[in-house]
Order: sequence, then C-alpha cells, then structure tokens
Amino acid sequence: MKDPYETLGVQRTADEAAIRAAYRKLAKKFHPDVNPGKADAAARFGEISAANELLSDKDKRAKFDRGEIDAEGHEIHQQRQYYRDAPGAEAYGQQGGPAGGFSQEDLEAFFSQHFGQAGQRSDWGATGRVRPGRDMQYSLTVSFVDAAVGTTRRLALPDGKTLDVRIPPGTEDGHTLRLRGQGGPGYNGAPAGDALIEITVAPDPRFHRDGDDIITDMKVTLQEAVLGASLEVPTIHGPVKLAVPAGSGTGTRLRLRGKGIRQGHQFVQLQVVLPPGDEPELAAFLKTWTPKKSFNPREGA
Repeated sequence: MKDPYETLGVQRTADEAAIRAAYRKLAKKFHPDVNPGKADAAARFGEISAANELLSDKDKRAKFDRGEIDAEGHEIHQQRQYYRDAPGAEAYGQQGGPAGGFSQEDLEAFFSQHFGQAGQRSDWGATGRVRPGRDMQYSLTVSFVDAAVGTTRRLALPDGKTLDVRIPPGTEDGHTLRLRGQGGPGYNGAPAGDALIEITVAPDPRFHRDGDDIITDMKVTLQEAVLGASLEVPTIHGPVKLAVPAGSGTGTRLRLRGKGIRQGHQFVQLQVVLPPGDEPELAAFLKTWTPKKSFNPREGA
C-alpha cells in the first residue's frame, strides 16, 4: 500500500484541516456514485479512505511517523530494547536503580525520559485509577440523495467491527456525527469514548443544494420552450412530472413545492438548446419572422 501522505497528496507536516480538505476533495472525485462501473475509481477511493482513516487518527498517525506501523496499520516488529540496554540505564545499576534498587519515583522518571509518558505507569498498574476511553475519528462518504433524505449506513472499522450510522435528513457536507459510547474502551469501569464520524457528501450532477432548497438545471428544446411541454424531472424523492409553460426561455425558474430538503423546495432552471446541425426551415422562418413585441435581450446588461 502506498504512503498515506502520497495517497492524499499532502506533506508530512500537514495539519488536520489540510488532511481533511484533501480527503474530501479526492473522495468527491473518485466516489463510486460519481464513477459508476469504474473499477479503477472504486479502488482509488478505497486507498483514499484507508489513508484518511490512518492520518485522521492522531495515535495511528504518530505510530506511522515513528515507524511502528505500516500504511495498512499493521505493527512493524522490531527488536525489543530492554531497559538496561537503553541509553542512561547504567545509572540505575544492574538491578535497575542506585545501589541495586529503585523507587517508584525513579521508575516513573525513567519511563518519562525514555517513552515521553510521565505518570502513565500509574494508569497501567495502580489500583482504583480510572480513565475514560478516547474518542475515535472516522470518515464516511454518502450520496447526495442519502444525505438529503436520511438513511442508515454501515461503517466497517479497522478492527473488523461495524457501526450502523444513522444519517439524519439534511446532513451537510463536512458535518460530524457523534455516536456516544462507540469509541475506545474505558479503564477500570470508566465510560467508553465516542465515535466521531465526519460526513462527506458526494456531488450529484442532477442537484445543487442552496440551504434546504435544491436547484436542478434542465435542458429543453426550442419547441418545448415555445409551445410548452410536460417533462419528467428527477427529485430526491423520485421522478415527477413538470409542466413547462409556453413561451419559456433560458433562465426560467419553475418551482416544485415541497420537493426539497425537509420543508424546502426544488427549483428547475430551464436552458433552451438548439438542435445540432443545420435547420434550413427554421432559418428561413426566422428571416421573415417579426416579433409582435420588439425587445432587446441585451438592453440594460
């Protein structure tokens, strides 16, 4: 597996915000919903998700940077260094301390010096010491429609477990969901941490969000615009029929009441498209046609 920094295209010094921004940009580009049937895009999306999962976890990222785990999160086994072989251990004598013994303070100072975790040994062995579980960070990409109407998605965790994540209706891109008690386990009866799941909403070429309203661009023929028509329009709730009034033009906006997100609406913006190739009959008609009401579409522009 490639280096996760290279996969996301970020420097090793990148902060959390830069990593999150790089992931969201790539996830939107390679998400399977945007690339149906493209196996290479699906594989690339898997690599991007795995890299983001590793780098967005502070502990895993630190272990990777220190060379303790590989890009897939597997431990890299190295020869264990016993404390008496560590630099400075000779000050503690053959038995680990001055004059053949050591105190609790000496041992904690030793761990602090060589492992950078002062006092952590008390958590390992002290009776009655409790420590809440840490929060775990994950990422989940959902389709535009699923985020708009709400759904439940199953998230596979690195340890093989799964979480059923409920996506509330109207979830926005970048929103973080908190699943209480689904994070790391607590110690000595302390509560577990939470699972923090950042949602990335994959783009949909049919819809654009404006608050709780949805904007859809629809191309229509010249005949449909001039004479009117009944057209099928996609919505997040399924296709519906839309009546295009006669005399519509590019930029005409039609409302589908209640077809947006929650209590929002969907607005359909028309774009008149001429047929490809030559249309001699149309050209001949326009040469002799004079509008009843003269107008200049560029006036005031």
